[in-house]
Amino acid sequence: MAIPRLYCPERLAPGTVLALPDKAAHHATRVLRMRAGETIILFNGDGLDYQAEILRIGKDGVTAKVRSSHATARESPLHITLAQAISSGDRMDLTLQKAVELGVAAILTLATERSVVKLSGERAERRHEHWQSVVASACEQSGRAIVPPVSPPVTLQNWLGSRPEFAHRIMLSPAANQSLHHLPAPTGPVCLLVGCEGGFSPPELGMAESCGFIPVRLGARVLRTESAALAALAAMQTLWGDF
Repeated sequence: MAIPRLYCPERLAPGTVLALPDKAAHHATRVLRMRAGETIILFNGDGLDYQAEILRIGKDGVTAKVRSSHATARESPLHITLAQAISSGDRMDLTLQKAVELGVAAILTLATERSVVKLSGERAERRHEHWQSVVASACEQSGRAIVPPVSPPVTLQNWLGSRPEFAHRIMLSPAANQSLHHLPAPTGPVCLLVGCEGGFSPPELGMAESCGFIPVRLGARVLRTESAALAALAAMQTLWGDF
């Protein structure tokens, strides 16, 4: 049985004794039914896994001691930033979760003209925190020790106006004339731009192209937003990455 991995955004080092964060403690005791003396793997996003022993489980929490640390080798050779238009309900969670499993390095969340979900103020902050939690949980499952950052929501127009710098810019568009395999292998950071349920509006497509985004299609079929992002990431890993 694999040793459970838990996200613990604390300073970790061999010999450290610490109280597990509430979410990690709940998962270890209520979900996994672990006991004192058992071994867990902790990670905080610095690229290392920390093997730890549960010392005590009580009503006030779970205490563990870090015994050792080691580097992991689960990051993709491709540095892909997913610029994802915000979709509704579980679609966005699914997209972020699976994008992490597929090796994405960072995630930008974008509000577009056709986005069904409109976020601002406190609601936007809550969703951002939730998405970052989804990403951390996906790292627990997939074995990644580096947690991809999720940006707070920003409008596509404002983001493009900031002239984001990437060596390669790719945008999914069912109307495009070329596919991923027509593009040369990337030699630097890649940004993959994906629309929401209704896709990008014509003005948004024009803005993105003027900023250097190359439109590509994924076969002859129109994919849903959550399918499109994941299919593109899997194809990129197959063509140029570690699949």
